[in-house]
Amino acid sequence: MFSYAVKKVLLAIPLLLGVSVLVFMMMHLIPGDPARIIAGPEAFPEDVEALRVQLGLDKPLPVQYWIFLSHAVHGDFGRSIRSTRLVSAEIKSRFPATVELAVVATAVSLVIGLISGIIAATKQNSFFDTASMGVALLGISIPGFWLGLMLMLVFSYYLHLLPPSGRGGGLLTLAGWRYIALPALSLGVSSAASIARMTRSSMLEVLRQDYVRTARAKGLAERVVVYTHALKNAMIPVVTLTGLHLGFLLGGAVITEQVFAWPGLGTLVVNAIWSRDFPIVQGVVMLFATTFTVINLLVDLTYALFDPRVRYE
Repeated sequence: MFSYAVKKVLLAIPLLLGVSVLVFMMMHLIPGDPARIIAGPEAFPEDVEALRVQLGLDKPLPVQYWIFLSHAVHGDFGRSIRSTRLVSAEIKSRFPATVELAVVATAVSLVIGLISGIIAATKQNSFFDTASMGVALLGISIPGFWLGLMLMLVFSYYLHLLPPSGRGGGLLTLAGWRYIALPALSLGVSSAASIARMTRSSMLEVLRQDYVRTARAKGLAERVVVYTHALKNAMIPVVTLTGLHLGFLLGGAVITEQVFAWPGLGTLVVNAIWSRDFPIVQGVVMLFATTFTVINLLVDLTYALFDPRVRYE
């Protein structure tokens, strides 16, 4: 397993290099001069040019990229053009909020998706099966921003049960849970719908296998057959889908964070794009790519926990 993990890490290096080149070039192809934006519309041309030299924007693009890459491998993405703070400090102040939202939303999606998917599979073609899959299809189709607004309207405006936006603190406090409830539910519903459909499909396939019929023929209780023999073997595609969703959420759920004014990385990178803050955008996107790569590796290594037949060469 160790050699497999090392191989996957080595394969991720060219991927991350490709991402860094793509992000660097895209940010420089966007119209507008960051030096002019920072200096203001009334600044003199010589002041703007001096600022360009200070920021290193006067150098050729290959030189700028090499400077960026040589610092990035040490975790140094420079300073924010807008706030002049270290990019690492900006990311560090926002990353915990994004992690909290991603973890809670994933937990919500797993609880709802697994329960509804398992019941739908064990009661195939029943009213619950049809209704739950219909609701799952609706959950996938509903835009996240619309669902977020509807949740705010119902639970904040009409019922006055939960705050509409912001972050009230960590998950160890009651205020933290009250503030994270709506954005986590808004994010978790779409993921729960996908997980429910995947769980149902995978469970139906496993329940038709010979070893499941053998377990039933031995007289084992249906609960034991489903949760001990079938569920574990049906979890591999569900784990894969959950890992993809978690990677996406840790990458910053931009729309949801904007709707709920959640102070995470999604909000940070959107504001940085508007202000042409190159270092922030580059640092956040590289963190997104690295996080997604690490999660995919962990998902691959998790397969062996559910299926002993999986071997890593």
